[in-house]
Amino acid sequence: MFTKILIANRGEIACRVIKTARQMGIKTVAVYSDADRDARHVAMADEAVHIGAAPSRESYLSMDKIIAACKQTGAQAVHPGYGFLSENAAFAQRVEDEGIVFIGPKHASISAMGDKIASKKLAAEAKVNTIPGHNAAIETPAEAVQIAASIGYPVMIKASAGGGGKGLRVAHDDAQTFEGFTACQNEARNSFGDDRVFIEKFVEEPRHIEIQVLGDAHGHCVYLHERECSIQRRHQKVIEEAPSPFLDEATRRAMGEQAVALAKAVNYQSAGTVEFVVGKDKSFFFLEMNTRLQVEHPVTEAITGLDLVELMIRVAAGEALPFTQSDIKRSGWAMECRINAEDPYRNFLPSTGRLVKFTPPAEKNGVRVDTGVVEGGEIPMFYDSMIAKLIVHGSDRLDAIHKMRQALNGFAIRGISSNIPFQAALLAHPRFVSGDFNTGFIAEHFPQGFSATSVVSAEPDFLRVLAAVANRLHLERATGISGQLPGHEFEIGDAFVVVTRDGAQTPAHLSMTVKLHGKRVDVDVCGKIYVVELDAELRDIVIAGRCNGEPFVAQIERMRMGLAYRVSHNGAQIEAVVLTPRAAELSKLMPFKAAPDLSKFLLSPMPGLLVNVAAVVGQKVIAGERLAVIEAMKMENILLATQDGVVAEVAAKKGDSLSVDQVIIRFE
Repeated sequence: MFTKILIANRGEIACRVIKTARQMGIKTVAVYSDADRDARHVAMADEAVHIGAAPSRESYLSMDKIIAACKQTGAQAVHPGYGFLSENAAFAQRVEDEGIVFIGPKHASISAMGDKIASKKLAAEAKVNTIPGHNAAIETPAEAVQIAASIGYPVMIKASAGGGGKGLRVAHDDAQTFEGFTACQNEARNSFGDDRVFIEKFVEEPRHIEIQVLGDAHGHCVYLHERECSIQRRHQKVIEEAPSPFLDEATRRAMGEQAVALAKAVNYQSAGTVEFVVGKDKSFFFLEMNTRLQVEHPVTEAITGLDLVELMIRVAAGEALPFTQSDIKRSGWAMECRINAEDPYRNFLPSTGRLVKFTPPAEKNGVRVDTGVVEGGEIPMFYDSMIAKLIVHGSDRLDAIHKMRQALNGFAIRGISSNIPFQAALLAHPRFVSGDFNTGFIAEHFPQGFSATSVVSAEPDFLRVLAAVANRLHLERATGISGQLPGHEFEIGDAFVVVTRDGAQTPAHLSMTVKLHGKRVDVDVCGKIYVVELDAELRDIVIAGRCNGEPFVAQIERMRMGLAYRVSHNGAQIEAVVLTPRAAELSKLMPFKAAPDLSKFLLSPMPGLLVNVAAVVGQKVIAGERLAVIEAMKMENILLATQDGVVAEVAAKKGDSLSVDQVIIRFE
């Protein structure tokens, strides 16, 4: 067994590998860029080596620097995590040539299966079902359009070396193919250093289900059941679960056996994942093989009781798998939510900055949190947007959903935006709860994006009640202030009005009576009684308690110097002001301040690098025309004209680092 390994990665996966290595008694070496000097994985490791500037190509994608770090520290093996160089066959071979062990498959297996074009050909030779398509690299956008038309729309444009949703587009016509081909090439070149792109038929209403495989150097290979990964947004997984609510035992076994046969065909020796697209008739087709550890591996660990990172290390050290296929059991149900630094209320634009507050739920009762950040840390613009993974394990699917909803309600992040409200809304959706969904679920049910008003709450007044309860408890504290003039002490009435606006010009008023009885607060809303008891202090953002005897977890915080409350629960969120009836009447007389007219400007919706500006002064543009491209968190974001106009000024130039709402173009 190794005594020291180097983790050629960052963030939560680096921390995850360090945790298992420490349990195995193995010392660890972290590598870090300028942006990660104070990162959590650097603090956790036994040693850390600086490997370059913040951009990935100058640090985490530099083979020379990582191999030099191994030699400098005496690391005997390298764990690549996922992303970066994890599926780079040239890197695996160089590591092996230097006498260092690569904790992953052999370079020949990566070369054969990590390349999507080559893996499809191999799968076809192995008699695995494959999707119709053009399996050779395409040179130009015009050629891509011609091939897509011959296959028949819709088609999927994919980078051969892609992964994590990068270098992937679905096109429904020639224009989308032309645009998508160029974007895929650019994303693949920037993220993976390989701009080869191919096209295949897009299976409509598909499910994305993958099989975890594990092989050793002694000819053994097993599958560890499946993961359901169909809840995706822009081809990036949002929620994963194991097992799948869709598969029957016969289909599960057939997919597992095919995955093992494919892995054995390339002498696969490590953890890997064979991905399938599954039709509604349970027909399945080989999609690709990821020759690395997957982001969603914890759900497989939860239902099997196995540590995949430990098994990868043991296999790399030459050990045989300690079990056979018949030994692998499946227990309960697991789910994982990817917590990303993005703003769901602004079309999921990347969010960077300092984590003013980062309080994940407690890791107990089947809850697990994998993260690479700490409170006070910085979320840089150079890397992937995922900051944590929230995993739960329940007795069955409904139990897992319940635990995940409670855990999300108790996950407090401030300073940057996160997708937690959106995750909570997905888990509350009846179609998700029933298991009736496919990869188009989010696009179908949230076609206009996500907003606080798009969440349908089973108790629409509950959040307003919590705001009133918090206000009543704060007022009660005020009655105890010393120095009050006798006979003029602060008194609290029972009648209140909760005022919410939700972007509307006319605010909504909800009248209620609020009475305090010790730690219990009784709220009467038009004859409906809410009996609320809180188990936490109001200084905490996360509040646990009971409403009419049912436990709940919500987040309540005072805003605007204590004049308003922001309350969130199960994906729904409000900002409310709690007033006396007289104050509420007077508030109706206050003028409404409309948002400024920004229609004459193209603003940067996120912090990022301006890689292209496709407009000049005096140019006439039409709605839908491409104006600029911003790169942030390894993704290209195309900004389009929302209306016709004439360019009056180009305020930013290619190569500029933009801040949120910075002006790029001004129109006449």
